[in-house]
Amino acid sequence: MLKKTLFFLFFIFTLIIPLQNILAQEASTVSVYFFWGEGCPHCEKEKPFLEKMREKYPELKIHEFEIWNNADNRQLMIDFGKKLNTNVSGVPFTVVGEQYVIGWLDEKYTGKKIENAIQCSINNHCVDIGADLINPDLNSKNQNNTVLEESSLIPETMTLPIVGEIKTKNLSLPLLTIILGALDGFNPCAMWTLLFLISLLLGMKDRKRMWILGSAFIIASATVYFLFMAAWLNLLLFIGFIVWIRVIIGLVALGGGVYNLREFFVSKQSGCKVTGDEKRQRVFEKLKAITQKQQFWLALGGVIILAAAVNLVELICSAGFPVVFTQILALSSLAKWQYYLYMLLYIFVFMLDDLFVFFVAMITLQMTGISTKYTRFSHLVGGILMVIIGILLIFKPEWLMFG
Repeated sequence: MLKKTLFFLFFIFTLIIPLQNILAQEASTVSVYFFWGEGCPHCEKEKPFLEKMREKYPELKIHEFEIWNNADNRQLMIDFGKKLNTNVSGVPFTVVGEQYVIGWLDEKYTGKKIENAIQCSINNHCVDIGADLINPDLNSKNQNNTVLEESSLIPETMTLPIVGEIKTKNLSLPLLTIILGALDGFNPCAMWTLLFLISLLLGMKDRKRMWILGSAFIIASATVYFLFMAAWLNLLLFIGFIVWIRVIIGLVALGGGVYNLREFFVSKQSGCKVTGDEKRQRVFEKLKAITQKQQFWLALGGVIILAAAVNLVELICSAGFPVVFTQILALSSLAKWQYYLYMLLYIFVFMLDDLFVFFVAMITLQMTGISTKYTRFSHLVGGILMVIIGILLIFKPEWLMFG
């Protein structure tokens, strides 16, 4: 009887030890949830790093979800964001335990943050928030538990119509910002209003009033542009994971490019086509009445309101430059403050021609303007650039991703 009892206890013991090892191994597993987009260069750079982490930490289990072509994965990423109480504004989006990282810079910065989160989860057995969010069936269909090798690298060179071969590593978001801002700045729809305002200001005896009213027009113009671009950017960051939104904006860019090229070859006049002579004359009359008001604050308020209205019209006339630029920003993996900094740079370059005309007129008390040949040239360059950007947005958006 004693032998049977000892044998039974030994048998139970031999079962418990492996079971404990299995449970301990299961408990020590740390999950990394990696959300990425097909063609995203930042995502491709993070994949080899995660593979290194998987080899370095055997207890690591990596789940990856492609979100641009899979609505279920995209919704899962949004659910992760809600549980983490954050607005996920781009990919790559990496979650470890209760910590997350948006974007990818390099292994020294972003990689270090991810590894610290992994070590923290291993050492402290952090809560796995994804365990309750992932549907097992969905998990098996839409993700792999090991990270794939880097498969779709961005080519070092690309050949574009008219422009020829360029090196993709030389593409620069600051340079693109300056070029698009400058091309948009030659738009004639607001310049004619500023020129007429200056002609009215030059007839005033009060130099201080001249400077204030003119500066108010320029500042109001820049503010309207900034507010529009900021609102549009935040909308794109909110819905930017939807592929057809990017395609529509790509088509807008193509349409704007074709329009600009047509204007260069067909129209010898570079005036604003949105506001005809009759509408322009009404604006002139309103502007003249506003500036001649005796009460300074009424004149100032009138100039600001008129500037806002004129620049809203100019947004239509700009053939999509601000919309396309904000789409490029939304594709890029940037900090929030960097988005707004690039928009400010764009608007500064956009306003340079207005600032030049205004300051020269105020200092010399003489009228000056920008020759229409430069406006026509901007139609050519802008048309080519917009067509290229439109094609890239539709077929190769990864070439427009910066960060």
